[in-house]
Amino acid sequence: MNYLELPPQPHPLVSYLRVGKLLYWSLVLFLLESWFYWVQFEASLEQSSLIWVAFWFSCFLFSFVHIFLVIMDGWSRFQNYKRAKDLFFIHGFNSRIPEMYLGSKCQRNAAIVAAEELGYKDEIMDYFHGRGIRWYHYIPYFMLHDPLFLFRNYFWERTFLEKVYESKFDYRRLHLERAL
Repeated sequence: MNYLELPPQPHPLVSYLRVGKLLYWSLVLFLLESWFYWVQFEASLEQSSLIWVAFWFSCFLFSFVHIFLVIMDGWSRFQNYKRAKDLFFIHGFNSRIPEMYLGSKCQRNAAIVAAEELGYKDEIMDYFHGRGIRWYHYIPYFMLHDPLFLFRNYFWERTFLEKVYESKFDYRRLHLERAL
């Protein structure tokens, strides 16, 4: 894509929120769950029933840990978005780019937002549809293919510990230069 054809670009915070919209809705749910489970845990302490104390504390820990996992996942998806956007900008729409993001709904969403911001939304949606991916495919494919995914490095690295990616272009500046 030539930067002269670059559509208006949103603020990076807007892109960050769009990339992780599903994750941030689940973040709200985990915050509410954690609060609810904490209240139940405190109430169970007064009853002195060890089984209920253990149950509610386990539920609280599960939800509380997921708050941080969702935040880390959202940050990793934003790194995917920046890389995908640079690749689409440099190479135009090339099917090898979205191929790298087939693994999960959140990774696909990162690539979709990147493509949409550069004017390739129809192409990427057609590509994913042609690969048999539908809107309701929420469970990451690696979870279906590898039941022991929690014990694999690729899961932790790709899901929560994606390396920082510095975008090669300032898209908002490029768009403003075009407007002049």
